[in-house]
Amino acid sequence: MKEVILALITGFIVGIIFAAFKLPIPAPPAFAGVAGIIGIYLGFRVMAWIGPMLPEFFK
Repeated sequence: MKEVILALITGFIVGIIFAAFKLPIPAPPAFAGVAGIIGIYLGFRVMAWIGPMLPEFFK
């Protein structure tokens, strides 16, 4: 949980800095982009979970 809070605080500070310099945000501007990032993370976690059950070809 500490990592999540630190990541949120860091992202908040970076957002403020980018807004202050009128730069585009370095993140997906829409919920679909955020959902894509979550999907990538979940796919990675699922593969780590089922990977040992798969044949060597898929590892």
